[in-house]
Amino acid sequence: MSPVTEIPKPGAGAGPGSVSDETRDRKAEHIEIALDEAMQVHGLSFDAWVFEHEALPEIDLAEIDTSVDFLGKRLEAPFLISCMTGGTGSASLINRNLAAAAERRGIAVGVGSQRKALEDPSQVASFEVRDVAPTVLLLGNLGAVQLNYGYGIEQCRAAVEMIAADALVFHLNPLQEAIQPEGDTNFQELLPKMARVVEHLGVPVIAKEVGSGLSAATARRLRDIGIRILDTAGVGGTSWARIEARRADDVEIGEMFADWGLPTPESIRQLASVEGVTVIGSGGLRSGIDAAKALALGADLAGMAYPFLQAATESPEKVTEKIDRVWRELKIAMFCVGARTIDELKKVRLSRRA
Repeated sequence: MSPVTEIPKPGAGAGPGSVSDETRDRKAEHIEIALDEAMQVHGLSFDAWVFEHEALPEIDLAEIDTSVDFLGKRLEAPFLISCMTGGTGSASLINRNLAAAAERRGIAVGVGSQRKALEDPSQVASFEVRDVAPTVLLLGNLGAVQLNYGYGIEQCRAAVEMIAADALVFHLNPLQEAIQPEGDTNFQELLPKMARVVEHLGVPVIAKEVGSGLSAATARRLRDIGIRILDTAGVGGTSWARIEARRADDVEIGEMFADWGLPTPESIRQLASVEGVTVIGSGGLRSGIDAAKALALGADLAGMAYPFLQAATESPEKVTEKIDRVWRELKIAMFCVGARTIDELKKVRLSRRA
């Protein structure tokens, strides 16, 4: 990998139609570093929450139904394989393995930021997965901040059309951009620009943090411009502060901000209190039990990325095995609290561990 040789000033990001070798290398670095367990934040996620065990569930494990409706499609389980990568050679294999496994098991999947493919057509192939996942619920992805760097409805439509996406995720990542050597840090007046995209895009828009969580206050502002599907991506999983700090050779600042933001359970609870929004609970979910807790806390879908990343570097079969494992864990958790359906699970009470 070539080193970053120039650090643009804040606000000086490349516009549509230009991309550097350093930018492509950044995506490869992200994958390599994200696989390092040291990039995870521990102790702030779901361990503090517990179900009350039901010794007499009065249901048949074999009859538990985990299916849900989301964006007009029926998912066999309430799982989203969250966006991870794109725009570099290894990303094509990862995205295709994830998408193929999602197709086999009837769950949703998202791709990483498509900015690289919009700026460099040679990178489009790393996002194209419809041929292996013709019916899967597929989410496109762009950084909302790019609306301040030359992007508009044309680029958003192109991202959706590129992969025949069912919706477009706007990721919100001020902390990551602030620490990233090449970060785009002008987050001014994004809401009205996002609102124009919502109005004209033609597919739903989802807003997602990348590891610091969404608050109820932010959720209301997003809802009021028409973004009604929100992904918590709270503190408790992969720390992009740590990843970008390692790339910038400034470990100290990465540790200082590693747990900055709202823990995922708290973010889910806050978003669930906002009327009229659908909540994707993500950030630190590592098992089917975590998924069950996220749903019981108020999420409508459980999103995971890191648990599938290593498997995705190998094969669709490995990803499928991981999905099946998480799915089995979810069903066992539902069985042991007496919940036949996801709707029933969402009514089960959780308590904080003493």
